[in-house]
Amino acid sequence: MAGRLQCLLTSNFLELPEDAQEEVYYAYLDLVYGTVYYMVKDHQATEDIIQDAFLMVALKKPAFDNENSLRAWLKTVSRNMAITYLRKNRKHDCTVDSDSAMQEIAATGWLADSVEGCVETKLLEETISSYLHHIKPEYRMLLEYRWKQGLSYKEIAERMGLCENLVRQRLYRTREGIKKMLHKEWEDQKPDASL
Repeated sequence: MAGRLQCLLTSNFLELPEDAQEEVYYAYLDLVYGTVYYMVKDHQATEDIIQDAFLMVALKKPAFDNENSLRAWLKTVSRNMAITYLRKNRKHDCTVDSDSAMQEIAATGWLADSVEGCVETKLLEETISSYLHHIKPEYRMLLEYRWKQGLSYKEIAERMGLCENLVRQRLYRTREGIKKMLHKEWEDQKPDASL
């Protein structure tokens, strides 16, 4: 897979032979499919998003010094395309599904290629999900609106009948509170170095 993505780095995609183009596409698909599917949870939509993202990547890629930078950029483009898709196609309801909202937050920020990273991400999702049951419902709603539905601060303020600065402040405090709970719990679980 890595060798095929190298073709995007070193040559013009349109000048590659057709079979090489196909192999590059499937290497790209392997790289980003899990992330996009995790966000969208629909196979056909995932394939459409990946195809659109790949066309954009193949035709408008900036110059990169190394493959790691290219891989990070490919993942970012795909994730952004998935977020755009979700914003355009998700129906806005007022129900709060805290588990799936935090899974999406975790997916966009902490997905890793390694087994250890996947396990840690899953543990992190479960922990954050358990914290959401301990915060006020209006704060859970703020998180729902902001990250799952992708609303702006202004749109959230209008829906909740609050001023925009209050929405920003409450979201910041909610995030900081969750970070503190995570830090405290995960620091407490570290093995003692003196043993």
